[in-house]
Amino acid sequence: MGAALLPWVLRAQSETDSIARDAIGSADLEPVIILSIRASQVTPFTAATLKKEDIARQNQGQDVPYLLQQEASIVVSSDAGTGIGYTNMSIRGTDNTRINFTLNGVPVNNPESQGTFLVNIPDMASSTQSIQIQRGVGASTNGGGAFGGSVSVNNMVNEEQAGGSVNASAGSFNTFKTTLQAHTGRLQNNWAFDVRLSQIRSDGYIERSQSNLRSLQFLSSWNINDRSRLTLNYMLGHEKTGQSWNGVTEEEMRANRRYNPLGSMPDGKFYKNQTDNYQQQFFQAFYDYRFSRHLKAQAGLFLTRGAGYYEEYRMDEKYSSYWLPPHTTPAGDTFTRTDIIRQLWLDNYFYGGVYNLMYEKDKLEVTFGGMVSRYDGQHFGEILWAGRGGIDPNHRWYNLDADKTEINHYLKASYYITPRWNVYGDIQYRHVDYNMYGFRKNPELRPGAVYNFINPKVGTQYILGNRGQLFQKLYLSYAKANKEPNRDDFETNGVEVPRHEQLHDLELGYNIKGRKFSFDANVYYMLYKDQLVLNGRINDVGAYARVNVDNSYRAGIELSGRYKVHPSFHISANATFSQNKIRSVNEYIDNWDTGEQEILVHNNTDIAFSPNAIAALNAEFLPLQLTQIDPQYRQLSILFQHKFVGKQYLDNTSNDARSLDAYQVSHLRFSYSLPFRKYTLQAGIAINNLFSSLYASGGYTYAYSEAGTLKQVNNYFPQAPRFVLFNIGIQF
Repeated sequence: MGAALLPWVLRAQSETDSIARDAIGSADLEPVIILSIRASQVTPFTAATLKKEDIARQNQGQDVPYLLQQEASIVVSSDAGTGIGYTNMSIRGTDNTRINFTLNGVPVNNPESQGTFLVNIPDMASSTQSIQIQRGVGASTNGGGAFGGSVSVNNMVNEEQAGGSVNASAGSFNTFKTTLQAHTGRLQNNWAFDVRLSQIRSDGYIERSQSNLRSLQFLSSWNINDRSRLTLNYMLGHEKTGQSWNGVTEEEMRANRRYNPLGSMPDGKFYKNQTDNYQQQFFQAFYDYRFSRHLKAQAGLFLTRGAGYYEEYRMDEKYSSYWLPPHTTPAGDTFTRTDIIRQLWLDNYFYGGVYNLMYEKDKLEVTFGGMVSRYDGQHFGEILWAGRGGIDPNHRWYNLDADKTEINHYLKASYYITPRWNVYGDIQYRHVDYNMYGFRKNPELRPGAVYNFINPKVGTQYILGNRGQLFQKLYLSYAKANKEPNRDDFETNGVEVPRHEQLHDLELGYNIKGRKFSFDANVYYMLYKDQLVLNGRINDVGAYARVNVDNSYRAGIELSGRYKVHPSFHISANATFSQNKIRSVNEYIDNWDTGEQEILVHNNTDIAFSPNAIAALNAEFLPLQLTQIDPQYRQLSILFQHKFVGKQYLDNTSNDARSLDAYQVSHLRFSYSLPFRKYTLQAGIAINNLFSSLYASGGYTYAYSEAGTLKQVNNYFPQAPRFVLFNIGIQF
């Protein structure tokens, strides 16, 4: 290109770097591995980043998905109806088993189910510096392929100044949250230590959906010299929640929308310990080294240790379901069924290493990284009690193992061909070796599969204008992703091995940013081959069975914008309009009259849980800035939020009788901070579901044929009407 063009390149890079710093606070705070898997301003993918202050403003005990719910194309749901306990989220209609979730570059998704259970690490947001959401395939990352999006959490940065905080929340449904934090700042020996303790309790909106969540984080770092740093991170999370994952039928909702059928006993009462119990620990160690101004590296080791069970009362169970003969009493009576109390356990280790090497100079940026990991999981079940006897206490009726090995390498490069034109290339290799040694209901089924995936990504962006404080760019990208089936897919498909999924993702975007406003538009087309889709049926813990469909797609446009109407009034909004279709799918209907199955063929139907319209509005009023009363020191914020989610189908038949109605929900948040010489007082009120909308955010359906009539049973997850959380804290 010649030396004459270099100032133009550097100017373009300076502008994009400035925007990147606006998005995350400071690029220097982001560890190398996190930077390597995140989208930057030279990456032609769609992304949004929440800064620490954005997270803190909304963090009053609800799970991470509820902190992200106002972002584009995101829909959230809660089993307990309040956002505390078991929650889930979708991006562009894609469920969380296809959303890649990383914590400091380490995968959080369970390697077998591929879901992310953030209830296991409660209040993680209180010590998080930034969260980035990538929609679509996005850039290469560690862990399973992203088929709807990626969420990257960074909570690995020590505070540089000594201090601490005490924060407490209380509100509806006996909700209480307490968070204690302390940090030493950077000591004379260049060590720094941070610690956080949290507890969250809530009765939940749904009956017996209570939560008791506890967590700990201990973070330390040592700046060895001006080139190297060692960081150690330990997190512990423990959850005990009441089971509410079966939802409520339409008939039950008409009588009591808070009804929870789980744990019912013959006398009409409910088993008191119908709970889910799990403890998860994260051990992470990272070493950073800067070879020069242009070359830096990071390597890390990790161990994620998880163990827990859910306990339940089961009525009228067959002895044969537990591989036991009928029970004969001393009186000579023989029984083939009994009530039981059982525990189903998971006990697993996920460990390995991550690495990254990043080179950046002038017009070129190159990143090489990856991960090697191993998962060892044990599944076992114990019977604690049997009503009719014949079973020893703590009888273990199954004890099954599984293991999964993954090797992942990726190479990314970005280059400025001209001062305005940048090209990007990214290729990833994933090797997966997955072995299952039996299932609870089928111990003789022992499938295994080996996958070798090549996932290429290419793109380009062009800077349309960069004059003064106005910046515009246009980008185009193509990405291919492959993803292995999860454990349930292997079990529910029986002897036939489910096929892996493949996705081709095309994205076209436009960004404009000025001093008072910004606007983003993104058009996407996601073409699937052998996508595993929901068929409306669930197993006994609320997990959906899935089948491969040959061809399906998601196509849409995402619009988002921000405008600073006045220094005291900011407004932002986003909207997604899409079509999510399956070319052809077979529906299997149980015929209760014949005991056989009927097959119905459906063409060009909507993909389940994929609304065609999603929109969000945020309006923030800062009255003290309007009156100019100590705007630098006193901060009063009044934030109004509104979310619209369009109609969703519960299965893939586009049957209106099996659908979730569109809904709208609004929230109002007040926050106030008052600094003193050595500390700052903070207070807040969150009024969730301000207008008490009665809506359900999730559900499932079961269809059957009886007496020549097609029938269905719909179960829903109703969400809480208006509820209030109060917050008070002190930071010093």
